[in-house]
Amino acid sequence: MTTAEKTLFTVLRADAPPVPSLPPFGQFIGGQFVASTSTEKVDVVNPATEEILTQVPAGTAEDVDAAVEAAVAAKDAWAATTPRDRSAVLLRIADIIEANREVFETLEAANTGKPAAVAEDDISSAIDTFRFSAGAARAYSTLGSDDYAENHTSVIHREPVGVVGVITPWNYPLLMAAWKIAPVLGAGNTLVLKPSEQTPLTTLKLAELIADEVPAGVVNIVTGPGRVVGNRLSEHPRVDLVAITGSVGSGQKVAASAAGSVKRVHLELGGKAPVVVFADADLEAAAKGVRSAGFWNGGQECGAACRVLVHESVADKFTELLVKEISEITVGTPGAEDAEIGSMISKAHYERVLAALDDVRKDGHTIAVGGNAIEGPGYFIEPTVVTNVPAGAPITSNEIFGPVVSVETFSTDEEAVTRANETIYGLAASVWTKDSARSLTVPRKLDFGTVWVNSHLVIATEMPWGGFKGSGYGRDLSSYALDDFSRTKHVMYNRG
Repeated sequence: MTTAEKTLFTVLRADAPPVPSLPPFGQFIGGQFVASTSTEKVDVVNPATEEILTQVPAGTAEDVDAAVEAAVAAKDAWAATTPRDRSAVLLRIADIIEANREVFETLEAANTGKPAAVAEDDISSAIDTFRFSAGAARAYSTLGSDDYAENHTSVIHREPVGVVGVITPWNYPLLMAAWKIAPVLGAGNTLVLKPSEQTPLTTLKLAELIADEVPAGVVNIVTGPGRVVGNRLSEHPRVDLVAITGSVGSGQKVAASAAGSVKRVHLELGGKAPVVVFADADLEAAAKGVRSAGFWNGGQECGAACRVLVHESVADKFTELLVKEISEITVGTPGAEDAEIGSMISKAHYERVLAALDDVRKDGHTIAVGGNAIEGPGYFIEPTVVTNVPAGAPITSNEIFGPVVSVETFSTDEEAVTRANETIYGLAASVWTKDSARSLTVPRKLDFGTVWVNSHLVIATEMPWGGFKGSGYGRDLSSYALDDFSRTKHVMYNRG
């Protein structure tokens, strides 16, 4: 533990609910769990206790090849189904998750260290994603059939792209799987999904429970390390599109591998979301907003409100309010009532976040609250606020991906916009102001895929989610996601 600051937080520890029935061991290929071609295994750890929950196969390129072949074999029949038929399957998947909500919530919390409230929100959002996509799959809108050239009638067909390779992250295991599976299937594709080897349990449990509802080969899941399973998915010549939610580095590797076969890519990558607080803002609301959106899921969230830019005239007052809010956050294990944040996902990530906090100290910034590891089992770090951050400091651009929020100041609206945009990321941002004109003009100048006004991290399934610049391209959620996982074909009929 770092001892430069006094530890203010403890971990509320409670007996966790018993882990429910674990999914079968093996790779899910062709509608059933089968043995991996490798005998190597990966430990799946509860990060709140450091206990090993189970093991999953460390998959191979051969496992990916088998899964892709199953997806190829199933793709024509699935593509030929009607939107109504595909919608019915997605609705059934949503019903299955709903009926097994407690199992999914408990598994997710055990595998990630999430508090119960966060796990419950994840599962509810996954259910909503499948239900929305079920409706969107039946409501494509496109250019109407008509004569656009003399004596020729044009018709636009929206077709599935074919086989989609999917790579999901560890921070929202089931939810990110839902964000991909639902629109991919809704658009008529088959898929091969690689969950994070650290957090595969709810994705595998979903496969087990929907095996009889989805035709064999339509959904396939291969566990294993990204350098093997993810790389093979990206480069595989019979995978038509690869979609990843992950870090910028992972996205770059996927795009580079995909380039060999000129396949389409869908990238939802990192973020460093600025929170721009103007002098006329409701400072109490802004501080509460950062408490919620900066530390949701322990800050392990690509849209987290992790970088505050506050007008210099109100910076002291806002910082005082923010520090008070963050000092009241409750840290706890999944079974602890009222816990707001849980553990980091793994020992390696815990150590990365602590190393970033060491860099903060070396750079001479002030840690106003938090900044330390919390003693005891599990990978827990105190909620942290860093102040006196100058323009251009590394913390303003480096994605820490933990319970750490920085505060810097600005003088003018133009400076706020310029500074907010000075990052490789372009996923999300927020603006806090009571000025109606500013609330309309500033968001238009911010180079981010989502900009909230007087809120942060409020996500609606009907609205698209995705970024610009280093945060990638392509959109999750909304009908735009179905567009991303389909292709447009123009057929022109000569009537002469």
